[in-house]
Amino acid sequence: MSPGFLYFLETVLNGLMTGVMYSLVALGFVLIFKASGIFNFSQGVMALFAALTLVGLQTGQVPFAHLINAIFGTDIHHFGWTLPAFVAIVGTLAVMVAFAYLFEKLVLKHLVNQEPIILFMATIGLAYFLEGFGDLMWGADIKTLDIGIPSGGSFWLEDVTREWATEGSDYFGMYIDKLDVVAALVAVVLVTVLMLFSQYTATGRALRAVADDHQAAMSVGISLRNIWVIVWSIAGFVALVAGIMWGAKSGVQFSLSLIALKALPVLILGGFTSIPGAIVGGLIIGVGEKLAELYIGPLVGGAIENWFAYVVALGFLLIRPQGLFGEKIIERV
Repeated sequence: MSPGFLYFLETVLNGLMTGVMYSLVALGFVLIFKASGIFNFSQGVMALFAALTLVGLQTGQVPFAHLINAIFGTDIHHFGWTLPAFVAIVGTLAVMVAFAYLFEKLVLKHLVNQEPIILFMATIGLAYFLEGFGDLMWGADIKTLDIGIPSGGSFWLEDVTREWATEGSDYFGMYIDKLDVVAALVAVVLVTVLMLFSQYTATGRALRAVADDHQAAMSVGISLRNIWVIVWSIAGFVALVAGIMWGAKSGVQFSLSLIALKALPVLILGGFTSIPGAIVGGLIIGVGEKLAELYIGPLVGGAIENWFAYVVALGFLLIRPQGLFGEKIIERV
């Protein structure tokens, strides 16, 4: 094969892997919007907070250490022990479930049957609160997340693909990060489980009923408050998975919350109510921006990855605003 074609193939594969990472964040948006009609602006910050909590528990960091030291004049930062990755993940999941319960009890129960814009504004407030609370609880320094997920390129793949190139060419083999491959496998499992849960369980059907009409759902005995706790707990779990993958890839830092911005074009392409759409939209965006950077970037000075996804999303809004898999908007007058 020619080196040019192999570079193209490598770019597509890396784009698919990157798209899966975007999709993991988009899933949290889809779950909450599908089950409650709320666009959760705080999903990216939830991923950040979950990653911060995981690192804090794993390394034995004392929560609110800076605040405690400032008030009492102490100098404590760590308990002196570390937790196995699995235990830390379970502990973080418990924190995210507790967060979902408190958010429903303190905020959502007062907003039943309110306009969508009011619920949206509540999630904006939640995003800023979580970001500040995470800073206060765990500190703002960049943290390393290591739970044993392999990372770096595969020498085996490089050796194999090097042999595909035309003899005498300067092609050195494909580079695919093993962390991205793990993220892809996790995303496949997660999407499958969520789809089965949504379609074939009583709770999944109740989630869809609540999204369609709060009052009608309550009239047939569905507890709106319980459903909201469940859906926000599931979204917290998805945020934890996304936080693990992105934190392991680029470190746990507060810019991690900005990954939610890349999830927006994914949602526009795939549809706000479709779990498979979140994956397909992510793959399209991931591959599209990598190919655009490779072939169009040199013509416009580079950095096309930063804005390409939003241009594609704008085009979709003009021709198919509900997305590829979203429910068609029908207005009756």
